[in-house]
Amino acid sequence: MKKFKKQMIFAALAAAVILAIWVKPDAEALAVKEEIRKLEAEEFFASHPGTFVLHEVKKDRTFVFNESRAKERTAPESTFKVPNALIGLQTKAVEDEYDIKYWDGVEREIPVWNQDHTLGSGMRYSVVWYYQAMARDIGEQRMKEWVDKISYGNKDISGGIDQFWLNSTLKISPLEQTEFMESLYKEELPFDAAVMNTVKRMMVQEEGKHYTIYAKTGQGAGKGWYVGIIESGKSTYTFAAHIDGTSAEAKKITRSILQKYKLITN
Repeated sequence: MKKFKKQMIFAALAAAVILAIWVKPDAEALAVKEEIRKLEAEEFFASHPGTFVLHEVKKDRTFVFNESRAKERTAPESTFKVPNALIGLQTKAVEDEYDIKYWDGVEREIPVWNQDHTLGSGMRYSVVWYYQAMARDIGEQRMKEWVDKISYGNKDISGGIDQFWLNSTLKISPLEQTEFMESLYKEELPFDAAVMNTVKRMMVQEEGKHYTIYAKTGQGAGKGWYVGIIESGKSTYTFAAHIDGTSAEAKKITRSILQKYKLITN
């Protein structure tokens, strides 16, 4: 009987050792999967200090230039037009991408803003007044509910219903921007599929032979954003650039990095 018990104990110990051997590689693989890898892109930030995040969706790998800044939360500025449009469509504050708001006659600094716009053209030309008016139509209670639902950045909209994303209380990091864009791409956000497809369609900025870029610019307080999604060949990536400079410069840097890594062509 004692011999049998010893055999049972030995068998249990052996099984535990085998299990530990089997589990260890999986744990190591998980650690690699969650690792933030350094992106070599120093040459593009000499004149405009900043950060760039590139997330490969299928392989769940994240490459970052300037990791510390990639984790810093700042105002989303006009990149918030993406969730704003999603919320506006979901709550029926606007009917579709062709929903018109009429210019109020106030001359603004960007000439193309001084005319009537639709949700789609408001996204394309980053028309602040259109999206401010839509935010007022959504209302503070519904806006707060949806910003909380999608867990957008620090979720703080206390800066005023038509101002909170403009160098105000709402903050989000570049890493969080890429996570939000991934959820939009995968249609994992709590919006109707038709709503998400409409917004992605409005975000198309560039189509090449083997790639499509869906993106949004934003700038304020001397900082520039360019965030979005790129489908390149059979792979999909989300990205976020945040720099000291303008959104146009952030977009230029983004294109240079994507070219360097052969995700787009000239």
